[in-house]
Amino acid sequence: MPRRWLFADQLGPHFLDDRKQPVLLIESKAVFRRRVYHRQKAHLILSALRHRAAELGDQAIFLRAETYGQALSKVREPLEVCHPTSRRALEFVRRLDRVTVLPARGYATSLADFADWADGRRGALRMEPFYRFARERHGVLMAGGDPVGGRWSLDPEHREPPPKDGAPGVPAPPRPREDDIDAEVRADLDRWEREGIRFVGRDGPRHFPATAKEAKARLRHFLRHRLAAFGRYEDAMLAGDPWLAHSVLSAAFNLGLLDPMEAVRGAEQAYRTEGASLAGVEGFVRQIMGWRDYVWHMYWYFEPARRNRNELATRRSLPAWWNELDADVVDANCLSDVLTGVRDRGWADHLPRLMVLGNYALQRGWRPAELAEWFHTRFVDGYEWVMTGNVIGLSQYADLGRMTTKPYVAGGAYLNRMSDYCGGCRYDPRERLGENACPFTAGYWAFLSTNRPRIPANARLARTIKQLEGLSDLAAVVVQEKRRGNDPP
Repeated sequence: MPRRWLFADQLGPHFLDDRKQPVLLIESKAVFRRRVYHRQKAHLILSALRHRAAELGDQAIFLRAETYGQALSKVREPLEVCHPTSRRALEFVRRLDRVTVLPARGYATSLADFADWADGRRGALRMEPFYRFARERHGVLMAGGDPVGGRWSLDPEHREPPPKDGAPGVPAPPRPREDDIDAEVRADLDRWEREGIRFVGRDGPRHFPATAKEAKARLRHFLRHRLAAFGRYEDAMLAGDPWLAHSVLSAAFNLGLLDPMEAVRGAEQAYRTEGASLAGVEGFVRQIMGWRDYVWHMYWYFEPARRNRNELATRRSLPAWWNELDADVVDANCLSDVLTGVRDRGWADHLPRLMVLGNYALQRGWRPAELAEWFHTRFVDGYEWVMTGNVIGLSQYADLGRMTTKPYVAGGAYLNRMSDYCGGCRYDPRERLGENACPFTAGYWAFLSTNRPRIPANARLARTIKQLEGLSDLAAVVVQEKRRGNDPP
């Protein structure tokens, strides 16, 4: 049986054809020289890779080297590798004569499946019809030829504000226990920093699974104890609880520790046999085999230049306080809390990413490619394929609607409704002008005013544009936000 080369995001058992298949694992130090990563992201990747090597024992050749090329020079036998997750890695392995590239794994649908679906469609490739296609193809939450419950999407039931008592009523996700491998990784990262490799963010403890065993334990805990509340509070935000009822499994999926279909089938079983809420189960399934697969496929289906799209012609670079995760200089409660979470954990849930971090960056006119790189390197679950879709396509609207029908931009009223951030904040979400004006509210109207000529006419924006035209103080708001510029709010 050929030796299977596993990248550090292909670490689950479903990336092997046989439990005894010979394996190659490579730890490249140069990866951490090329980019400034969050310290906890570097720790998680190295911990997961070294834990996998320890699990496999003599079944694996585990090489630590400066570069992949140096490591490969020590391996003479033919190799095979599952389709990598970035274009740069794919180009690299395709240049190697003795490496066979296999189809991608770790997703619910194949690249060929998506191409067959997409090639036959006219117009924009929206997630919703793809999600239906994936559900039908795998027979997930189906009753004959129809969706269980009669509706494909229960998304409107996922928009409840946070509970008034500030608690979703579920136990926190179990935290992994660090071991000798984690201690070794931490010592190596300390040494690398002394040698000049730079990281940002605060060090541990490790919050996320580094082995398939840990990931499966967290999945089981979520399905048993947290799934019931997941759908209701999927879009809510709480300052005192970053986890809410979320699965907190994105890093495990993106390291390849969990098979997505195993999670999907587990959620479906929880609905069919254990009485789990259909809204919660459907929302979880939608995130995995809907959105996650869709973002993966869009990365490969469209041209490589998409990751540099900037159709709103933004010019500002990310400020130093943002790059360095300096949450202490920010007064706005929502942005300060979310940025603190990134600094301390290398993670935030999807709504804080989209409607706090992404929303603020969009309003400020920061370059989308820089922001995508920031999300890639500062988040434990960040990868190029993930952030091309989630940042370039969705959050920053940089391709003018390939993935969404309108920009994901909102003012303080939305944040006030979906979170507990505005209480006690020095800014008033109702104010757009003056010393107490909420930077999100003011930034919202300034963004629409500045970018109105570039944003395609859209029925979903018609009411908002009409409101924009009726603002008597709009010019003053635009001037105010230009003066704010990149300063921390």
